[in-house]
Amino acid sequence: MGSAKLKIGGVWSGILEVELEEWTIPMLREEIAKKSGLETINLICAGKLLKDGDGTEKLSQLGVKNNAKILASKVSIDQGKSVKDESLAEEERCTRLSRLKAAATSLSKRHADGSLPVEDFNLELENQSGQKVQLGTETDQRAIMMGLMLHTNAKALMRRKNYKEALEVLTMGEEAFSLCNQKLIEMVDNVPILQIDMVWCYLMLRDISWLSVAGVRLAKAREGLERSHGKEASRLRLLQKGRYPEIALHLRLELLEGVVAYHSGQIEKSRKSLTSAQAKFLQLQIPDEALSLLLSMGYKERDAKRALRMNNQVVESAVDFLVEEKEKKARQREDDIRRRKEIIDQKGYGTTPLGKAVDLERLNELVSIGFEKELAAEALRRNENDTQKALDDLTNPEANASIQIHIESRKKKRLRQAENVVIEEIVSMGFPREAVAAAVRTFGTRQAALDHLLASAATEDQNANDILHNNQGEDGNANNPITDQQSENGSGANTGSSSAGGPSHNKVEERDVEMEDAITGELLRGDVYSDYDIEVTEEGEAINEYLALVTIGDNVENVPSS
Repeated sequence: MGSAKLKIGGVWSGILEVELEEWTIPMLREEIAKKSGLETINLICAGKLLKDGDGTEKLSQLGVKNNAKILASKVSIDQGKSVKDESLAEEERCTRLSRLKAAATSLSKRHADGSLPVEDFNLELENQSGQKVQLGTETDQRAIMMGLMLHTNAKALMRRKNYKEALEVLTMGEEAFSLCNQKLIEMVDNVPILQIDMVWCYLMLRDISWLSVAGVRLAKAREGLERSHGKEASRLRLLQKGRYPEIALHLRLELLEGVVAYHSGQIEKSRKSLTSAQAKFLQLQIPDEALSLLLSMGYKERDAKRALRMNNQVVESAVDFLVEEKEKKARQREDDIRRRKEIIDQKGYGTTPLGKAVDLERLNELVSIGFEKELAAEALRRNENDTQKALDDLTNPEANASIQIHIESRKKKRLRQAENVVIEEIVSMGFPREAVAAAVRTFGTRQAALDHLLASAATEDQNANDILHNNQGEDGNANNPITDQQSENGSGANTGSSSAGGPSHNKVEERDVEMEDAITGELLRGDVYSDYDIEVTEEGEAINEYLALVTIGDNVENVPSS
């Protein structure tokens, strides 16, 4: 058999003449690597990754035929690692993933089941307008929270080009979302976006073995986006006041659809998807004049580019967007301060008999109709946040009196606890316990009690000196138990809080604080536009790569074999 022509695309494009009965995969790889200037490349033909095997099999034996189309691609960072390095890192990676899942589970449980937050913040679900939402049951809340946390963490891994680990975290996120009521999941776009991100990882890893499942995922993603965003994004457009945040996301979706179609042999479908993706890519290119204008107004480059992409390159709309975002962040800071104060107050109310925190929304309802806050909080705490039962107790004179007695008792207990802390602290400085206790109870504050004790000690010292002066035959030294400097360095009292009648919750929860901080840190850095904020540089490269491959196939379609 004579020479055959192979249509090569990707990192190098052109026609390569080979002897199918003589050439092996290593020979083909070496020749293309030489022409492309890369040391390591992947070769993909008819949706299959061409592997070297034992290096003796000929191209004809592997099913490579004349005019076959072959995609040559750069080996990803993950693929380029040595087997030894991967083996050494595998145990650490598995441990990290296990810690991540456990931390996400713990966070979602604490912040969805009504328990008192351990932290000074509370994770809450928001819609695309930034409004707090309550979705479904406690199980649904936990599933969605966990899915969102894992998805956010995976995106951070994707930004660092760690696609292999990102894919595993996305898989865990998909599993978490699957535990939620599907009717609720259909209302949001998080799962469709996760599906797109998973297929993007397949592409970045150049792992064609996922080809069949990739097509299914993309079909579900397209269907899910249309369901949550509306036909032609009509619902999203309304929510976003006419803005276009979804263009980059749809660009990535169409690119991936084009890639899957190409490797499935659907060339015309691939061309159509890739051409549409290319049009969106051009639409998202930032005009230098528009960017320069926003930079001259004092905006940072990243923020300016984002605003222009979200607003179809219209400068006036981009400025409005930036102003709104600044105001939104200011409100968010105020809300965070208010929420932290609420959590401190919440901890002061104690927990219900089943260990839940007092529901602040229901508490505000009772306060709005005239009940004193602390009284209403105790009524809710006693009744497991049942508003009607709490209302019954508050309007019942006998039950109301009982609640007030309990509150007064709790206040006295807290005062005694705070008092005892101060007493123990001052006693540790060397003062007699009885004198310290009397001073604290008489003067109320730590500093006032300490001033009195120091004054008394100074008087006693003076009296002792007078006695020594009048009795010259005696010799001795008086010791001041505390100096002024020591007084200033004393620490303040910690009043603490009580669970006020609920079961004991002193058991310390085992927490992976480092991993939890990593998860919540990523959440705090995100906003409602994070899922749509895609730079599209890599997408543009991939579009050109595959369009070139499709075009090369057309140009040599009628070239006869030798």
